[in-house]
Amino acid sequence: MEQQILYYMGVSILALAYAAFLAVKVGKIKVDDKKTLEISDAIREGAMAFLNREYQYIFAYMVVMSLILAAALKPEAVVGVSFLIGGTLSILAGNIGMRMSTKANVRAVHAVKESMNAGLQVAFSSGLVMGLAVVGLGVLGVSVVYLMFFDVNNATLTNNVIFGFGFGASSVALFARVGGGIYTKGADVGADLVGKVEAGIPEDDPRNPAVIADLVGDNVGDIAGMGADLYESYVESIIAAMALGVIFISTSNAAVMLPLAVAAVGILAAIVGGFFVKTSGANVEKALNNGIIATAGIIAVASYFITLFMLGPEYMGVYWSILSGILAGVIVGYVTEYYTSADHKPTREIAAAAQEGAGTVIISGLSVGMMSTVIPVLVVCCSIIISFKMAGIYGIAIAAVGMLSTLGITLAADCYGPVADNAAGIAEMGGMGKEVRERAEKLDSVGNTTAAMGKGFAIASAALTALALFAAYQATSGLQIINLMDSYVVVGLFLGGLMPFMFCAMTMKAVGRAAEMMVDEVRRQFREIVGLMEGTAKADYRRCVDISTKAAIHAMVVPSILAVIAPLAVGFILGKAALGGLLAGNVVTGFVIAVMMANSGGAWDNAKKYIEEGNFGGKGSAAHKAAVVGDTVGDPFKDTSGPSLNILIKIVSIVAVLFAPLFPL
Repeated sequence: MEQQILYYMGVSILALAYAAFLAVKVGKIKVDDKKTLEISDAIREGAMAFLNREYQYIFAYMVVMSLILAAALKPEAVVGVSFLIGGTLSILAGNIGMRMSTKANVRAVHAVKESMNAGLQVAFSSGLVMGLAVVGLGVLGVSVVYLMFFDVNNATLTNNVIFGFGFGASSVALFARVGGGIYTKGADVGADLVGKVEAGIPEDDPRNPAVIADLVGDNVGDIAGMGADLYESYVESIIAAMALGVIFISTSNAAVMLPLAVAAVGILAAIVGGFFVKTSGANVEKALNNGIIATAGIIAVASYFITLFMLGPEYMGVYWSILSGILAGVIVGYVTEYYTSADHKPTREIAAAAQEGAGTVIISGLSVGMMSTVIPVLVVCCSIIISFKMAGIYGIAIAAVGMLSTLGITLAADCYGPVADNAAGIAEMGGMGKEVRERAEKLDSVGNTTAAMGKGFAIASAALTALALFAAYQATSGLQIINLMDSYVVVGLFLGGLMPFMFCAMTMKAVGRAAEMMVDEVRRQFREIVGLMEGTAKADYRRCVDISTKAAIHAMVVPSILAVIAPLAVGFILGKAALGGLLAGNVVTGFVIAVMMANSGGAWDNAKKYIEEGNFGGKGSAAHKAAVVGDTVGDPFKDTSGPSLNILIKIVSIVAVLFAPLFPL
C-alpha cells in the first residue's frame, strides 16, 4: 500500500515540476514595452492586495472551524488538522495560478503580435501551470493525509479524517469563488455600463477608471477563485470514492487506491495532451479540443488496464463506470460549447435578438440557458444508471473521478481564457494597434467557451460526487431508508431546493451592490476629472480597485457561512431524515440552476463579442449596447453565482457526513 501511495506522490511531484518548468519558460519571454509592463504590474499589485485581505478572513475562519471540528469530533480530533491541510492546499492552488496568470498576460499580448498560435501557446502554458498545480497538489494532499491518518484495515465511513480534508478544501473554495466572483463582476459590470453604454468608449479603454479593477478581477475571480473551486471538486471526487471503496471490496484496499491511480494516470495524460494544443491558423477551439480529446482517450485506455490489474476481471464493471464518467464529461463539454460558442446557432440567435433591444437579449439568453440543461441532465442520469448497475454506489463515485481525471488539461483550457482576456485589455490600454487587439479578442472569445466547458465539468461531477457523499451520509447517520412519505423528509427536500435560490440571490445582490458603487465612482471621475474623456488626464484606478476589494470582502462572508449553518440547523432541529431530504433537494436544484447560469452567461458574453466582430451593426450600434446589457446580467450568472453552486452542493453534503453522528433521529 505504501509503495502505491509513494508512486502516486511521485506522479504528483512530476506534475508540479513540469508546471514549474512551464512557469520558468513563460517567465523568460522578454517584454521591452515599458507601458504594457506598467499595466501588467498594476494588475498584479491589485490582485495580490485583494488576495492578501481575503486570506485574512479565510485564515481566521479556518482556525475557528478546525477548533470546532476537533472539539465536536473528539474521538477523531485530528480531523481539525486534516481540515487545515485541505484548506491550505486549496489556497496554494489558486495562488499559484494567479501568480502565473499575472506574469503571462503581458507576454501573451506580445506573443500574439507574432501569430495566433504564439499567443495561444503562452496563454495555454499559463493555464497548464494552473491545471497541473491543481491536480498535482490534489493527489499529493490526499496521499499525504492517507499516509498520516487513514488505516484501511480499521476504517469505516465514520472515519472523518479524510472528509475533514475535503471540507477544508471546500470551505476555502467557497470563500474564494464567492469573494473573487463578486470582485470581478462588480468591476466588470460597472466598467461596461458606464464605459461602453453611457460614454461609448471601447472596452478596456484607459480612460475608464474601472478598467484595472476589471482586469484584476479576471485573475482573482476566474483564476484564483476557479483554481480553489476545481481543486475542491477534484479532491472531493477522489475522497468520496476512496471512502466508499472501503466497503466495496472488504478484503482488499485496491478499491480505495483505484481513485488515486486513475487520477495519477490523468496527470500523465494531461502532460501528453498539452503537446496536441497547436494551431496553424485561427481555429483555437479545435486546438484546445484536440488536447482534451487526446487526454481523455489516453485515460480511457489506461484505466482499462489499471482496473484489470488492481481489481481483477470480476470487477471490470468498475472500468465501465470510469468510462461512463469520462464520456459524460466530454459530452457535457461539447454541449456547453454548442450553446455558448458564437460559431453555433444559439449564441447567434441571442446576438440577432439584440437588434430589438436589451429585453429580447435577456429573454433569449435565459431561454438558451434553460434549454442547455436538458442534455447535461440526461447525460448525467445515464452515467448514474450505468455506473450504479456496474458497480453500485462505488461506481457512481468512481465515475466522478473519471469525469474529473481530465482536469489537468480542461482546467488549462479554462484558465487560458482570463489570460487572453487580460491580454486583450493590455493591448487596448497599451495602444498596440487594431490587429493585435482583434487577435487577442479572438483568443478571449474562445476563452469564454472553454471557461463555460470547465464549469460544466465541475457542475456535472458535483452531482455525481454529491450522490456518493449522500451514500456516505446514509452510512454514518445509520439511516436504513429515507422515506418520502415522512413529512420531515419532505420539508427537508423543500429546504434543500430552496438553498441554491437563496445563495444565488445573496451573491447576485452582492454583485449588484458592488456594481452600483463602481458605476457611481466611474461617473464621478468622468464628471470631476478635467480632461479624462479627452485623454489628457489619468483616471484614478486605485480608487476603483479599493471599492471592488471592500465590496467583495464584506459580501462574501454570509453566503459562505450559509452553506455550513443550513445543514447543521436542519440536522439538529429536524433530525437526520430531514437532513437527508435537504441533501437531495439541494443537489437537484443546484445542479440544474448552475448549468443554466453558466451557459446563459457564456452565451450572452459571446453574443456581445459576435456583434463586436462587425455583425448586426458592430461596436457602438444599438444592438451592441443591448448585448452589453445582456452580458452584464450574464456576468454574475457565469462567474459568481453559477460556479459557486457546485461547491455549495458538496460542502452541504460533507458537513452532513462529518456531523451525522451528532444529529438526533
